[in-house]
Amino acid sequence: MRKWMAGAAVAATLAGTVPLACAEQAPLDGALTIVVGYPPGGSSDRIARLVADRLKERVGVPVVVENKTGAGGRIAAQGLHAAAPGQNVLMLANPAVMVVAPLVYAQPGYDAQRDFKPVSLVSRYKFALAVSAGSPIQDLAGMREWLRAHPGQFTVGVPATGSLPHFFALMLGREIGQEPEVVGYRGSAPLISELIGGILPQGIDTLDTLLPQHRAGKIRILAVSGDARDAELKDVPTFREGGVNLAADGWNAFFAPAAMPQAKIGRLGADIAAILGEPAMQEAVRAAYLEPVSLDARGTADALAAYREQWEPVVRASGFKAEQ
Repeated sequence: MRKWMAGAAVAATLAGTVPLACAEQAPLDGALTIVVGYPPGGSSDRIARLVADRLKERVGVPVVVENKTGAGGRIAAQGLHAAAPGQNVLMLANPAVMVVAPLVYAQPGYDAQRDFKPVSLVSRYKFALAVSAGSPIQDLAGMREWLRAHPGQFTVGVPATGSLPHFFALMLGREIGQEPEVVGYRGSAPLISELIGGILPQGIDTLDTLLPQHRAGKIRILAVSGDARDAELKDVPTFREGGVNLAADGWNAFFAPAAMPQAKIGRLGADIAAILGEPAMQEAVRAAYLEPVSLDARGTADALAAYREQWEPVVRASGFKAEQ
């Protein structure tokens, strides 16, 4: 994460110093499509549409968001890989598609590092560990005490096997010296339902997913995964503050087909970074319980390399393989 922060600092400087003239040159040669691998209304879709609304003003052509759902985002990635040469198309993706899937699927349908080029990293999100509101566990120290008194009962629910919360649960187990039994659900809704009902002892999901239920008093978030407390949840400590040396997060970033000219990628990256630097856009991203990031193409490439360095060893060490 130190490497990521160093790269992000450099990238933020680059994003802030990219001459806006490059974004004000000739417009793109045709409409731009932004592909999202998740349904309308979710955080990825919301970010894509926020960017699309502002981007069309800068590039001078229509910008359309297209949802290509299925297979955890891999359908969208496969579509981007198959895009016709010269087609103006971007994809908003996350580590599940760009880092995890190529490691756990024998044939994901694309090569994440060869077939795509990073354009702009636009947001980050934290993970959270939660228990039922009626649980006797009040904090991380209490959870570790409870686990010592109940050996073999470290059961952690996650929204899907092979998801980032799944591998974060493994990271947590490694740090506290307890091997978790990870239970994968078919999405966040059934996970949260069983967490609220006390059927599930602990659950890990993205903070933006768990936060509304925590605020409603239905679950209790014990810790968040960032380097610092979340601005929306200042009374909840980080894992490190709770005595567990663990920090990790996920991200959303735009990618282009590898065939797209680098000059076009650079222009789009600078445009999107500038949009994410606007106070109104940052406020809108935070309203989705995400952390806004403003990185151009070069800064995004540096950040993604550091993320891969963090997550790949965890995924490989798990030995997890997904069915096609």
